[in-house]
Amino acid sequence: MNAPLPEAAGIRPQILVIMGVSGCGKTTVAEGLHNILGWPYQEGDLLHPRANVEKMAAGIPLTDEDRWPWLAQCRAWIEARIRDGGGGILTCSALKRAYRDVLRQGDMDPVVFVYLKVPESILKARLARRTGHYMPPSLLPSQLATLEEPTADEHALVIESENAPAEVIAKTIGQLKYRIKR
Repeated sequence: MNAPLPEAAGIRPQILVIMGVSGCGKTTVAEGLHNILGWPYQEGDLLHPRANVEKMAAGIPLTDEDRWPWLAQCRAWIEARIRDGGGGILTCSALKRAYRDVLRQGDMDPVVFVYLKVPESILKARLARRTGHYMPPSLLPSQLATLEEPTADEHALVIESENAPAEVIAKTIGQLKYRIKR
């Protein structure tokens, strides 16, 4: 585990699920938070069963049935971090409330969803420039159609994420610190 940077002072260990549709910046933001907070980080895409990856690479949207085993793997990672008593950072699209419910299963306090909200036009531009990822830009419309933005009772951090990654990461750190003061 990395040592936390001074910017992390006052932020208690918790589980951050960096969520949103493809192209919103989940990986970039999670890596930046990992570098600042020093908490273990898991790229959720790496937990997908091979069949899911192949399906997405072929341009076929995933169904709920496809996602349940993946979400179970993500939940297992979260449970291991909770047992360790430290923080953790997981990237996971978590597009529906039902998916988020699986991820937080009764452990509301240590699991914080960080929803990276980006206008569709910016998402399209980002995906058009992205290389080396199995998920094609053609799946963005299906993700946007599936997305159920977190509601107030989920206590998610909603981060407008159209700016440079450093600004988005700084905003997230600021919101985590503000959350503690309330």
